[in-house]
Amino acid sequence: MLVAGAGVTGRSAVRALTERGARVTVTDGNAERLAELDGLGAELVPGLTEPPAGTDLVVTSPGWRPTAPLLVASAAAGVEVIGDVELAWRASRDLPNPATWLAVTGTNGKTTTVGMLESMLRAGGAHALACGNIGLPVLDAVFEGYEVLAVELSSFQLHWSSTLAPHASVVLNLAEDHLDWHGSMESYAAAKGTIHAHSNVVVHNADDPWSVRLAGEYAPAGAKRVGFRLDTPRPGELGLVEDLLIDRAYGPDPQHSAEELISATEVRPTGPHNLANALAAAALARAYGIDPGGVAKGLREFQPGAHRAVEVGEFGGVRYVNDSKATNPHAAAGSLLAHSSVVWIAGGQLKGAAVDELVEAVAGRLRGAVLMGADAPVIAAALARHAPDVPVHRVASGDDEAMNEAVSVASDLAQPGDVVLLAPAGASLDMFRNYAHRGDAFADAVLARATGSADDGR
Repeated sequence: MLVAGAGVTGRSAVRALTERGARVTVTDGNAERLAELDGLGAELVPGLTEPPAGTDLVVTSPGWRPTAPLLVASAAAGVEVIGDVELAWRASRDLPNPATWLAVTGTNGKTTTVGMLESMLRAGGAHALACGNIGLPVLDAVFEGYEVLAVELSSFQLHWSSTLAPHASVVLNLAEDHLDWHGSMESYAAAKGTIHAHSNVVVHNADDPWSVRLAGEYAPAGAKRVGFRLDTPRPGELGLVEDLLIDRAYGPDPQHSAEELISATEVRPTGPHNLANALAAAALARAYGIDPGGVAKGLREFQPGAHRAVEVGEFGGVRYVNDSKATNPHAAAGSLLAHSSVVWIAGGQLKGAAVDELVEAVAGRLRGAVLMGADAPVIAAALARHAPDVPVHRVASGDDEAMNEAVSVASDLAQPGDVVLLAPAGASLDMFRNYAHRGDAFADAVLARATGSADDGR
């Protein structure tokens, strides 16, 4: 077997395969990273562009594009190419008591939803773990003896999966993202839709046309269909009635009865997009058999992850919120729409996504905008078209120094009652190590500014 890629998932695949007696070769273009796998029992060969003779399976890391020469050559030679998630699924079927999978994908909200789901499952008494594109690789998780797995799946991982059959699955939403990898919106959507292809329960977001479409196109015959919406739920759906999350899909009589889950005011993080995440997680938890009490307890106990709509502090009547994880326009829109008056810190790598729709939707909420990163000019042009009266400031490239300037300018633009919001709408790698580094830089800059303001009397 050949493992393509020596990163986190590659290491997981090598360990799982060699421990079970497989003969494994590993390749990666980064010789230093490849050397870190020395001692795992695999042959290490840098820079392969064709599979070695006798290769019967290629397990690729999710970041490798389908156009990579090695993967193209493998397919041409008739060698099956799969990802670590597909390998994990196949391996789990050979276990005496395999875990049940509840699978989550979508452009935005995956990590929050999976975290909420894990909390609900545990509150309901299940031996559960969140894994996949978050935390522990799913290939490691399947051998740990859990009863149920809350699995976050990216479009890259799903592209390389073919037999995956979770008990329940959801596509939270879909918007332009990773088009540089998939090549088109249709291809991106097709990868996401495969999560439903063999599911028993197919959950969709009734407020998102793509989610509805993919559930319709990919749900297998006989699968239970469950919707969720930020409005009064219809029979077979979860939704909102005034400020209550309501289940009309899993009760004793979904046609005529409704079960209360929790008040919307108790859901954290705040914002309509996070209420949608909570409803999606509840739909999956209920599909597994968690009762309404477990759903409510899980939501109350859920602790949001770092850099996801986290309030850094309030200084001079201005709140500072770190949503560095908003790495595409759709995520940034959800974050911005949660506040009425915002000084927006944005920018980074848009990965081919358009921002005009985002800017047009939030223009009336913007007190000002501070832009940084590679695609700052694209966002600036959209602001000029759709929000010409909003003050816009561009900061120079760099990391911590640039963020310090961004926070300083944003603070000067803000007035009491405003929110200074880092919701970049782009990836971070043009200026920072990752979105966490960017979020930490924002938090550090905010706290430094607050301390400095207190010291000099401002």
